[in-house]
Amino acid sequence: MAVLFLANAKLLLPSAASASSSSSVPTQIGAWKPATPSSPGAAVLGRRSVLWGLTALILGKELRLDAADAAVLEAEDDQDLLDKVMRDRKKRLERQGVIRSSTQETGYLQDLVYRLSKIGQAIEKNDLDTASSVLGSTKDSEWLKNVNAALYKFSSSEEEKTEADAFNSSVIGLMSSVSVNDIEASKIAFVASATAFEKWTALSGLVEQLKGL
Repeated sequence: MAVLFLANAKLLLPSAASASSSSSVPTQIGAWKPATPSSPGAAVLGRRSVLWGLTALILGKELRLDAADAAVLEAEDDQDLLDKVMRDRKKRLERQGVIRSSTQETGYLQDLVYRLSKIGQAIEKNDLDTASSVLGSTKDSEWLKNVNAALYKFSSSEEEKTEADAFNSSVIGLMSSVSVNDIEASKIAFVASATAFEKWTALSGLVEQLKGL
């Protein structure tokens, strides 16, 4: 058994020829040179670098264009806003001129403020007789004709005309309710009339010209 083990061990040892050949390997190694980018992996990385550079260039250009477009739009918005301000100012000045030159119509509206105050006080006290004497009994009352003429003269928008219509119809309803001594309906109609007139004065700008509002 020992002899067999020694024979196998000799077979595992390198031969003399092999040892001599291995000893002939040069001991000096030449200077290291970096690999050239001729390999497929290096080529892929090169193409990716170019694509990334082009993409950044294109995106940068688009961002600059977007910023320029935004600046143009902002300038246009500013111009539109300025134009609107100028139009509103011109409209306001024209209306003020009409109001100053229409003292009679302004007087009719000032009389309406006092009239509504008296009617409201009378209705609050359930005194429909006094309310009826201030209101009149018909839509053809002279004071109501004068007020409607003033309302429509100063109304320059559809919204203002709508409130003028609402006031007129509410006052006619108030006259009807007072004439039949319906206190609850009179209160509702009076509130509707006063509210419509208040909205109209705010829209038309007459709220600053009339006293007692």
